[in-house]
Amino acid sequence: MNERSPEEELDVFFGPRPAPSVPVAPRLGLVVGGSLSKGLEVKLDPQTVIEGLAVGRYVVVHGRTGRRFFSLINDIALDATNPLIEKTPPDVSDPFIAQVHRGTSIFGCIHVAPMLVLEQGAAEPKPVKTVPDHFSPVYEASPEDVALVFGDAGQAGYFTIGEPLDMEGVRVTLDLQRFVERSAGVFGKTGTGKTFLTRLLLAGMIRHQAAVNLVFDMHNEYGWKSQDETKQEIKGLRQLFPTGEVAVFTLDDASSRRRGSRTDGIVHIGYDQVEPEDVDGLANLMALSDVQVGALYFLRRQLGKRWIARLLDEDDALDELAAALERGTLHGGTLGAIQRKLGMFRRFDFLQPQVVEDPVQQVLDYLDRGTNVVLEFGRFGNSLEAYILVANYITRRIHAHYVSRKEAALGGQGSEPRPLIITIEEAHKFLDPAVARFTIFGTIARELRKYNVTLLIVDQRPSGIDPEVMSQIGTRVTCLLDDEADVRAVFSGVAGSQALREVLARLDTRQQALVMGHAVPMPVVVRTRTYGTPEFYAEMGVREGSDPQAVLTRGRSILRGDDVEI
Repeated sequence: MNERSPEEELDVFFGPRPAPSVPVAPRLGLVVGGSLSKGLEVKLDPQTVIEGLAVGRYVVVHGRTGRRFFSLINDIALDATNPLIEKTPPDVSDPFIAQVHRGTSIFGCIHVAPMLVLEQGAAEPKPVKTVPDHFSPVYEASPEDVALVFGDAGQAGYFTIGEPLDMEGVRVTLDLQRFVERSAGVFGKTGTGKTFLTRLLLAGMIRHQAAVNLVFDMHNEYGWKSQDETKQEIKGLRQLFPTGEVAVFTLDDASSRRRGSRTDGIVHIGYDQVEPEDVDGLANLMALSDVQVGALYFLRRQLGKRWIARLLDEDDALDELAAALERGTLHGGTLGAIQRKLGMFRRFDFLQPQVVEDPVQQVLDYLDRGTNVVLEFGRFGNSLEAYILVANYITRRIHAHYVSRKEAALGGQGSEPRPLIITIEEAHKFLDPAVARFTIFGTIARELRKYNVTLLIVDQRPSGIDPEVMSQIGTRVTCLLDDEADVRAVFSGVAGSQALREVLARLDTRQQALVMGHAVPMPVVVRTRTYGTPEFYAEMGVREGSDPQAVLTRGRSILRGDDVEI
């Protein structure tokens, strides 16, 4: 008499199940309990090696009616049929005794969270609204399952961000069109690779022309070149796309030359171009009180366009403001405090009494042509005041330009501007709850691409970002975080976050990230792809000798006789 398999036994009890539509991977176990809100409990089969499973891996539950539930492992446990086994464990030195107990009286369990379901005959997965039956078999997710959920890397607008855990060679992709529809964030504590991950995302957007990017490069890591953790030189975005897709501007030409960075322009800002709104964003860093912030606007009206230069020239300002001081419209102590605090501007060489060219118009000319712009800060990247001042100054004017162009397009008087992504680091300094609703960055985050402008925020302290702004972050790419407040902030507004918290807590410190939100159909833990490998360069279109400047340099060397082969 032939013995029936476990699946055949279940078919006798429940009736035959529909044949699976794709080949299935090895079976892990059976569903033995759970709920839609709390997830499913799965008892592992005796042959399943529990040590081979990991939190964050994908499994697929095959339901009785042909549904397939794509699920995420968020906990692993050991269990026993008899609680006394914990008190009096058997002698497992005998392999036979160990085999008898394993899978019968003792067994492994996993807790999985269903994320998506594929109905029989449907073309794409949908959100989960039910749970599979008792004893539904659970399988490892196959490469076909992953491709079905996340899309094929060969599809237009899909960019590979990495591989699922323990699924080498299987690609997880981002839908870049959805990624740029809303603001996005890259989070993680210091040293987890946020910069490499951000550079990876920027390269994908540039390669697929999903949007035009403006990057405020605080530490000079995105433009011409950088170094990886092994101190090996890697190409920046300007080298990666040498045929005009990326332009590099700098605030510190001397620093750029020392680093060998090839730039397309130098940004100088005139004192007469700075408005009180630009300084307002620095109120916290400069310790400006509400009274002093209000006085900035009064001083601008009284002193005209050169108000900052005149305030820095104390005698000039006092002569003009003598009447206001005498009437009591302006308090002398307030004026003195503002002059002292504005004195920090003297440290910034990029601020000059007058400039010939408008730096914002220079940047806009490139952006309007579809050229991505990286603004390097040089030595000024060490000054948070300089970073916030320049980012606020440029972004306010670019946003106004985009609002004007979008409204003109709605009125039939022009074409819409290209979608623009503005990348900022130390984002919590711009989006602190006390100032986010008044700053241009808070405005952009809340507009949800109303004027074709969104943010890519990079930060190690998401808890410092205004909760209202965090709720508008469409896609969140999160590396390891160990501060409870930061973890809560990242998961604010995310359904099923409790299960995902365990996944996030067990990420490696390097090259692993939890991706969730608008650009992926379900949360996924990936081992992020490596930026700077020959394979990555080839996918981005870089070939040996493709840098025109490198070709020119080699040609000159040959003419000098330095590189002649005999």
